Amino acid sequence: MPATDTFKVPARLVPSNRAAAAFRPATLIDIRRETPAMSTFRFAVPDWPGHRPGQHVMMRLTAPDGYTAQRHYSLASPPGDTGHLELTVDHVSGGEVSGHLHTTAKPGDTVEIKGPLGGFFAWPGDRPALLLGGGSGVVPLMSMLRHHRTLDLKVPLHLVVSVRDRESLPYASEFGPETTVVLSRTEGRLHAGQLAAPLSHPPDGGWEAYVCGSNGFAEHASRLLVTGGQPRDRIRIERFG
Repeated sequence: MPATDTFKVPARLVPSNRAAAAFRPATLIDIRRETPAMSTFRFAVPDWPGHRPGQHVMMRLTAPDGYTAQRHYSLASPPGDTGHLELTVDHVSGGEVSGHLHTTAKPGDTVEIKGPLGGFFAWPGDRPALLLGGGSGVVPLMSMLRHHRTLDLKVPLHLVVSVRDRESLPYASEFGPETTVVLSRTEGRLHAGQLAAPLSHPPDGGWEAYVCGSNGFAEHASRLLVTGGQPRDRIRIERFG
């Protein structure tokens, strides 16, 4: 389940979630392997109200005996993917929902989805975005990158992804010159030098920074940003754990 915090939450990013208040059926139509431990699950949701990059959903599974399990997952798909959504999910050891998705679910199955949820971590696409993702924390940032490309937005966007090794890198074929990939096994932990270029030459108006990952990654990355000159009130953080 993602936990979210930030140094400042602008009211303009907190949406009305009336359309997101109820669960709705979602039919699994495709499963795409991203890494040995991560897969993208594509769902058809005909009455999906749309979302903003950075938002997430709650998924609920119900067993024949009535037992339910639910988890929060970030949206990987861009808002323009009308009637569909994609969730990239880690196979968590012992995880009820992720375990079901990775070992049992098949196209044609139906789950329940509530959302979109979350507001402050959403990126409206109208300001320069500096994105830092650790591991599966890249998922909501991928929605932002895809949105930027789909609409051919002119505002600057730069993505920094930190993963253990190439085998652990999801979406590898989609990354381009706007992305910096840090392989911690061979390059070590994310460091100031890897953020020097965007932080030392910010675009007009400065960056809005979005950080997503584990508690440890979020703390470390946000400290690097502040040390590099990024204003604290322009850092948004989403933590997984």
